[in-house]
Amino acid sequence: MSLKKLLFKTLITRKIYLYYNLYIRNKAHRKRTSYSQWGEDQIIKDFFKDKKKGFYVDIGCFHPIMYSNTCLLFDNGWNGINVDLNQTSIDLFNIVRPHDYNFCEAVSDKIQEKDLFLDWYLGPINTIEKSFYDESDKKVTFVDLIKKKIITKKFDDIVQKITNLPKINFLNIDCEGHDYNVLSSIDLDHYSPELICIETHKVNNEETIMYQNIIKLLKNYGYKIFKRCGPSTFFNK
Repeated sequence: MSLKKLLFKTLITRKIYLYYNLYIRNKAHRKRTSYSQWGEDQIIKDFFKDKKKGFYVDIGCFHPIMYSNTCLLFDNGWNGINVDLNQTSIDLFNIVRPHDYNFCEAVSDKIQEKDLFLDWYLGPINTIEKSFYDESDKKVTFVDLIKKKIITKKFDDIVQKITNLPKINFLNIDCEGHDYNVLSSIDLDHYSPELICIETHKVNNEETIMYQNIIKLLKNYGYKIFKRCGPSTFFNK
């Protein structure tokens, strides 16, 4: 094990890193007009017309501030569920959004053992899709890659831990090549979010097929494309 990783794993240095990441690097104490990478939160804000109370679900949440599509909602009084593969991400959410429901889990349409490709530091590309990792590895430098096994869970297995689950207003999915599987695990007739945002890269044939399958699946539930913003596609009824 590298010295850097060993230091990171100790309680004190890990705590220092978390607070450095939040309050020095990302200035968590300062509210902003936008946090999303491509301005997605402005579309969300306009859609909900500054609604003061609401409930979001963010699967593949990554960071409570940086590139977040839900931070502006949080600033506006919303709360919700945040799910990510990386425990470091969830630790950050537990600090900034302690009253949210924060889970370190892998969501999928079936319960199965999968290989997890994880940047132990805080990389933006963590996935259980081998093909997505292979493609990303050509473009992204992983600080220190961890490969391990993980058992996936269905969406209902996670939300059943919450008593009196509120109405879901906004659903955000950004799961690095596993987005269709995540979406398939959610009973949209039952939960029926008003607005859905899914990261839908179309840089190769496999991702284009997944994008088409997402559109078909959502059409079956009565959703249509609302807007596109960067690599994200919004759907509503």
